[in-house]
Amino acid sequence: MINQRKAILPIILLFLFVNSFLLLAKNLLTKYGLDREVLIVANIICVVINALAFFIQRKSLQNKNPSAFVRAVMGGILLKMMVCIIAVLMYVSTTKTVNKLSILIAMGLYIVYMAIEIAAILKLNKQKNA
Repeated sequence: MINQRKAILPIILLFLFVNSFLLLAKNLLTKYGLDREVLIVANIICVVINALAFFIQRKSLQNKNPSAFVRAVMGGILLKMMVCIIAVLMYVSTTKTVNKLSILIAMGLYIVYMAIEIAAILKLNKQKNA
């Protein structure tokens, strides 16, 4: 169980680092025309859905059926994609001016979180008692 807690630590550290940067670099973000609130909300959404998908996939590793893990991974991908699509659609429909660069950076955050999550799950999968 300790190794499983260690596995999610990089996701939490990335969240804290990105959120700290976004809170402290207001002038820099404004200089480049980025919407800080959009990036903070995107960071929160990314950490929540990636942590949820991580826990679902971690639980499926304990199942003796190998297809359960594949279903969990595919379900996690579907969950993350749907939540991100809904979040972008809500942002676009509620604002008059859409900051495209902020949306692109949020997509980059999504990819970084996903890569860290996959690395953590693969590390757990290599263990005997995962």
